[in-house]
Parts: sequence; structure tokens; C-alpha cells
Amino acid sequence: LAIAVAQVDRMSGGRVEFGFGSGSFEHEHTAYGIPFPATGRERFDRYEEQLDIITGLWETPVGETFHYEGKHYRLTEGPALPKPQQAPRPPVLIGGAGPTRTPRMAAKFADEYNVPFASIEETAAAFGRTRDAVKAAGRSEPMIYSAAQVLCVGRDEAEFTRRAERIGRAPDELRQNGLAGSPGELVDKIGRFQEAGAERIYLQMLDMSDLEHLELVASEVVPQLG
Repeated sequence: LAIAVAQVDRMSGGRVEFGFGSGSFEHEHTAYGIPFPATGRERFDRYEEQLDIITGLWETPVGETFHYEGKHYRLTEGPALPKPQQAPRPPVLIGGAGPTRTPRMAAKFADEYNVPFASIEETAAAFGRTRDAVKAAGRSEPMIYSAAQVLCVGRDEAEFTRRAERIGRAPDELRQNGLAGSPGELVDKIGRFQEAGAERIYLQMLDMSDLEHLELVASEVVPQLG
């Protein structure tokens, strides 16, 4: 995986950001023959070792080899090639709202910490836990704090309702649990996420064929964000 990301990073001219998680959906693993440990603890143990290895391979100087001795993985005389375009590595993004290990691992490995599909209050609390972990780790490098939300917007209530129905969601539920409603409602809620500490926000568009949806966000939401 580290090699594949490094190759794509070089091909893109250094525009890759590496988002990586422990895995939570068993079918995604079995579909590709990837083991799915039964306990979350083992998945996180493997995840942390994988991050140690991936970032270690990237950060190993050219001409030197990488060694790793963990509980689940062992590497000997790894050539650590090819190198990514970005030095020493692409930015690493870690997401999740776990109360203990996620903040600690974000403080150790991540350039960006993301809270996906959570309320404003939950997002603010998760940001606070990660800031505490960053401080406890004595870290001096900056951290970007971001949020991800499902997107559903319409010029009027009828258009919004049609879009919500096409993705199998109820309008009231989407307003509660996503960035949904009119352009003005989106701008207001994005502002509240910003007040909660979000410096970046990702909009998940579930109907990939609805290009007019993107045009609406570009023309009537983005200009209001400043």
C-alpha cells in the first residue's frame, strides 16, 4: 500500500493525501480476501502497526533499508522504494470519533484529523479530545481539524425533498444528520461547524449522477463561505 500510494503521489505531482482507517465493514474485507479480525482491539493493533510501517517506509532515507518488528508484522531489509513526490511523505488523514486510541494515533501520525458524519456537538468534543492528545504528546507540528457530512441541498423545498428521496433519506432526518436543506441552511450549518473548530469540511454526495447538485453548491453555497 505504501508503494502504491507513493507511485500515485509521484504521478499526480505530489497532490495525494493519504486517508487510512482500521476498517469496520466486514464485507469490504471479505470481498477482496483481506482478513477481518473479530475484535476492534486487534483491528486497531494492526492499524497502528500498519501506520508505523507505511510512514516508516516513506521516511527512510534513500539508500537505507527499513526494519520493523511488531506483534503482527515484521519487515527485514525493506528497500523503502519508490519514494513519494512529497517529502518526507504525503499528508496522513485519520478519522473517527473514538475516545482514546483514535486521538492518540492522530496525534502520533496524522496531519489532519477528521470527524465523519457526527453532530456539531459530537464533532467539537472529538476535536477537543484530539487537541488534548496532541498536547500530551508534546507535538509541535500543526494539525488540521475537519468534518465530513452528507450533502443534500435544493433551491426550494420541493427540489430538496426530491434529492433526499432519491438517496433514500427523509428530509427532516437529513437536516438533523447532514448538511441539508436550502443553500442558506448549508451556509449556516457550515458556519456552526467552523465555530466548533472545523477548518475543512467534506461533502459526501450520494447521487453521483446529479451534476446539477454540484453546480448548485458551486454557485449558491461556496460564494457565501468567503
